[in-house]
Amino acid sequence: MTRPPGPKGQFLLGSLLPFARDPGNFLLEIARQYGDVVYMRVLHNHYYLLNNPDDIREVLVNQADKFRKSQLDYDILSRFLGNGLLTSEGSHHRRQRRLAQPAFHSKRIQAYGETMVAYTENLLAEWQDAQVRDVAADMMRLTMQIVSKTLFDADAVTSKGNAAATIGEAIHTFQDVSNHAYLRGFTLPAWLPTQDNRRAKTALAHYNHHLEQIIAQRRAASVNGEVADKGDLLSMLMLAQDEDGSAMSDQQLRDEVATLFAAGHETTSNALTWAWYALSQTPGAAAPLYDEVDTVLRGRAPTLADLPNLPYTLMVIKETMRLYPPAWILSARTAQEDVTIGQTAIPKGSHVTIAPYALHRLPKYFPDPEQFRPERFTPEREKLIPKYGYLPFGGGPRVCIGNSFALMEAHLIMATIAQRYRLHLVPGQEVKMAMQITLSPANGLKMRLEPRRKATHSLDEADPIAISSPQFHAVPISA
Repeated sequence: MTRPPGPKGQFLLGSLLPFARDPGNFLLEIARQYGDVVYMRVLHNHYYLLNNPDDIREVLVNQADKFRKSQLDYDILSRFLGNGLLTSEGSHHRRQRRLAQPAFHSKRIQAYGETMVAYTENLLAEWQDAQVRDVAADMMRLTMQIVSKTLFDADAVTSKGNAAATIGEAIHTFQDVSNHAYLRGFTLPAWLPTQDNRRAKTALAHYNHHLEQIIAQRRAASVNGEVADKGDLLSMLMLAQDEDGSAMSDQQLRDEVATLFAAGHETTSNALTWAWYALSQTPGAAAPLYDEVDTVLRGRAPTLADLPNLPYTLMVIKETMRLYPPAWILSARTAQEDVTIGQTAIPKGSHVTIAPYALHRLPKYFPDPEQFRPERFTPEREKLIPKYGYLPFGGGPRVCIGNSFALMEAHLIMATIAQRYRLHLVPGQEVKMAMQITLSPANGLKMRLEPRRKATHSLDEADPIAISSPQFHAVPISA
């Protein structure tokens, strides 16, 4: 069988070292050099990197039943997240998705708009003119507060010992430990007393304690077995019933809540952080944003009714997720049988990889791909992007269930902050990408706050310029 072209790699390690050293650039370089399908070996594993939207559609949609999440991904992620939407497969995944879907109905999501703006206003009350802030930390704390309130009611989470912060710390420990496992290429038995296992055990105990306590409190507060709808996502998950009348067990609720909390704050906070970075480096792209929020909002807090009148703000968010997709690489899929994708034969047991970070920077889909140009996402131009050529939330049956929530949250937060402050990157800091489960700044992002008391920018300022790409840092893992 003739394999597609790709890097030769070393005799035993294959392409492990260049991938681990600089994952984003490595995948981007081989995508540009070898084309639509790239073969590479990492240790004893055979990978096929797909860079053609039609081929990606085959894997994510048309022939999705012939692929499963790789065993390594499952072993690492399930230890912390259990068998939730991110890790489950087959009929169990379809059932859980069906039960969780009503919680993300558009009317339900829209009810959280005021909460998102209120917490953003609380953050802005802490900011001071000319102050230097770690914007990455601020965005992380903000989105954690929002997801705590909307997922399971912040009062229940923060009543004792700031449990939201404890849960957040546990998630970061999980990411760090997972990184090491991905770098090794295998998981160690949980009973081995390694440093990572001890850290993971402690983090998991804290995570489980708080989540199980929240679920137990809701059960205890039910009347005649009927759970009260407190207006949060947990209520909807507990009230959801399948076609046969069955509901989620407490273990299933724990797994879904764990997954939604872990995924629901870090992805949005990273997207917002990179947006502030991109805007600070591209004044011509930032000017229309400030003009738009000034014209539409005139100094007041945004509401859901304002969002259709803030299209450029949303374009900024979408362009940010093109250059800096929070899920920079999707979980590898393992072929369960011999499969043909386009003109490529994928043998059983081989892995298919899709990397939005590389895909979004291919010139044939995005001209001048290194430049930050929000106007790529005008309604007319967005229609020209191949459907599976832009994947900030994945695609197919496993597309992120919270994509509408995340976009609305980022839209409202950006509009709220942009009319009050312009953020400038503090000179001299080294901005690095940490390619972990999500794509984040490795060492935070220090920015100086410039108050905006009046509109000073016009739409006629300079055209967007290319942003200097941050250096890569940390080890790669699948998202």
